[in-house]
Amino acid sequence: MLGRALTLAGGIAGAAGLSQFPEFSQQYVQRLGGAVDELGRFVAEFDADAAEIGLSRDAALDDLAQGGAMGAQRAETMENVILRYQRLNEDLASLQGAGPFTRAHLLTKQADAEIAEAAWDDFKPAVPLTAAGGMFAGVGFFVGLGLFSALLTLLRAPFRRGRARAA
Repeated sequence: MLGRALTLAGGIAGAAGLSQFPEFSQQYVQRLGGAVDELGRFVAEFDADAAEIGLSRDAALDDLAQGGAMGAQRAETMENVILRYQRLNEDLASLQGAGPFTRAHLLTKQADAEIAEAAWDDFKPAVPLTAAGGMFAGVGFFVGLGLFSALLTLLRAPFRRGRARAA
């Protein structure tokens, strides 16, 4: 009886936990979109400055790198900003077009740690009233049910062997 109650509690805990993924992923995508917008603005300003003096982006980076230690450091920083912008922009495009389970798969592979941490710090659990929330709750329920059932089976195994020998 206690085992069934614990297994059910595990299923409910799994449902409650996993049902939060759609809300978290939405908040992550919103933060990602904000980062892409801001980085895009910065890259566009750099490109406009370069074009104003007749240089391409690469030529402007090379020119900047020739400007002493500070210029070289700033050129390296700008190259990293451009690469981050391109990577995050690609990630955003793939996540925006993804369904909830594809989004879960993509986030395990391409989530930006800085953005994910910020989203997690501000995350507040929400009641999942969407179909995706319900699906994740169902999957979480069965995962939790299975995990608790397996754990209880493992914990009971030594006691069952003792009973079998005594009989």
